[in-house]
Amino acid sequence: MSVLFATSEAYPLMKTGGLADVSGALPAALTELGVTVRLVLPRYGDLALREDQTTEHVAHIDVLGQPVDILQTVMPDSGVPVYLVDHPTFSARQGNPYMGPDGNSWHDNPDRFALFARAAVALATGDVDPEWQPDVVHANDWQTGLIPALLHEADKPKTVFTLHNLAYQGVFDRSTFERLGLPWSLWRPDGLEYWGNMSFIKGGIVFADRITTVSPNYAREIQTHEFGYGLDGLLRHRRDSLVGILNGIGSDWDPEQDTALVTNYSQADLAGKKENKAALQKELGLPIRDDVPLIVHVGRLVEQKGIDLLIQALSMLGQRDVQFACLGSGEARFEQALRARAEADPERIAVRIGYDEGLAHRMEGGGDAFIMPSRFEPCGLNQLYSLKYGTVPIVHQVGGLADTVTPVTPASLRDGTATGIVMNHLDMNAILWSIDEFDALFRRPDDLSRVRKRAMAQHYDWGASARSYLDLYRAITKPDAQ
Repeated sequence: MSVLFATSEAYPLMKTGGLADVSGALPAALTELGVTVRLVLPRYGDLALREDQTTEHVAHIDVLGQPVDILQTVMPDSGVPVYLVDHPTFSARQGNPYMGPDGNSWHDNPDRFALFARAAVALATGDVDPEWQPDVVHANDWQTGLIPALLHEADKPKTVFTLHNLAYQGVFDRSTFERLGLPWSLWRPDGLEYWGNMSFIKGGIVFADRITTVSPNYAREIQTHEFGYGLDGLLRHRRDSLVGILNGIGSDWDPEQDTALVTNYSQADLAGKKENKAALQKELGLPIRDDVPLIVHVGRLVEQKGIDLLIQALSMLGQRDVQFACLGSGEARFEQALRARAEADPERIAVRIGYDEGLAHRMEGGGDAFIMPSRFEPCGLNQLYSLKYGTVPIVHQVGGLADTVTPVTPASLRDGTATGIVMNHLDMNAILWSIDEFDALFRRPDDLSRVRKRAMAQHYDWGASARSYLDLYRAITKPDAQ
């Protein structure tokens, strides 16, 4: 079995969110199962190549009259081969791969990712390396949505398309479709056409042999009007080809071995968690107190994550004796509001704008709880990290959060299944309720210890997820597969 894994980001080479974590970990886990996997992603200007990491020029191709170089390197640690699509629209820019310093999407994103798709197709069809052609091309999110569409036209390798977040669809006007030189056979309601515009993500949904999402519950949710973003009818039409496979977490997220922590700890010995909490409080400038709960949040500061509601709740803490710490970046209005809350309440609130991988690990290790008030959450990774670190997740019951967190109730405390605080609906008052629920749990040390240990006993490694993907690849490449 050979697979070309197409993605717009992969950790540690480039990361803006969970897609990068999946794209870095899943190919490595598949490789351990004997699958021959090669990644392909753009050669961004500030790709995080290590000093000792070499790249080799393997091909020069023409994409609609534009010269494109194909380079090859390997993923650090795993050694999985990586093709890099080198073109000035990627390599001449620094920073976020999708948007400029002003926070707006790059004006030529459709041109950039259409070019990337055509380069991936050239790799998939053997035009770059005639000696290697994948059995399956696995594309991810809207940036790669044209790949299944173009391969369908070529009737070449089987395709899998994974929806990591349906909210981002890559919708552009008809003139963009014409400029991109795409086959006119794709401009139809059951193709790329979407209410008079074109949709990259629709190309993946319509033309892939199988569609996956990153949790079973999200696969059900996106077939509804509430979560389907206008594509729920199409997804219901393709429901027999749609499956949810829960994400895993990598071995770098493990409190027993995490080098970012002040001290390591385990399910059997939680003593180190107290030391990590004190060190995190000191690092963030919060009073060092073990008698109050420290609730943390790491993520993108956007409405999807419920950050607006969380900010409202922080302004209504009243006399609650709790601490809150946030690490993230996103919309300027949310960054400014969080800074203002921290300045107004420095004894209880600490905020770091930006992203720091080491600090993200220390917040999981030192936090008592991790709050995720997401309006929707395809899978979520932070709640999985939190379970692993015994940092009680506080979540809204949607998507993968519902699949992975068992609510604390009198019954679940009795039978030992509780792993987190779960909000059945989402608004500011629900968030304040969840904070109070965790505060009450925090002040019952025996119950808190049992919930932490039950959480840490959960297993969400990539091995199980990779086996599910391998089964899917085998199913669509069988001689009798339809």
